[in-house]
Amino acid sequence: MKTENAVLMKQARETLSGKWGLAMGFCFLYMLIMIIVRVPRNIGPILSILISGPMLIGLTTFSLAFSRRQEATVSQLLIGFNEFGRALYAYILMIVFILLWSLLLVVPGIIAALSYSQIFFILSEDKSVSPKEAMKRSKKMMDGNKKKLFFLGLRFFGWLLLSMLTLGIGLLWLVPYIQITMAKFHDDISGKSVLPDTA
Repeated sequence: MKTENAVLMKQARETLSGKWGLAMGFCFLYMLIMIIVRVPRNIGPILSILISGPMLIGLTTFSLAFSRRQEATVSQLLIGFNEFGRALYAYILMIVFILLWSLLLVVPGIIAALSYSQIFFILSEDKSVSPKEAMKRSKKMMDGNKKKLFFLGLRFFGWLLLSMLTLGIGLLWLVPYIQITMAKFHDDISGKSVLPDTA
């Protein structure tokens, strides 16, 4: 039986306890970079596409390491640029497939986004996996788990609204909370043991 979403969220909070500063600092840098590259009107969208894949590799690498209480460092933010082509290709594939499904209706687009949600976690864990293979694995992994992830996302909706009321300041806490929870979710559905935190 899969771990309940409420339990995954509780485990994420326990993992973050006493280490919020590192997670918040990492996610702040991630968001700051992603915002800055969008500023130039002419090349902003292109820059965003070019760096999104590598940045997601960095984000998922850090999230998995942090969640598993392994060595998690700010330098992991840029680790995806060591495999720039692979990361970019994966990001473009993911976006294209989600957009194509979205052309049918909103619901198929959401289902596609859920199906491919594990791509960058998979790429972060196994450097030998190709983007296409990661897509196949993500889709298979999410069979029977899309509803679970959808409702997990809904649990953060209220927190997102509250963060908006704080002019986005609340996102400094919410984004790392979401990321570590998603890392717990990945380990849970991939069959890895998500042990209770002891520290």
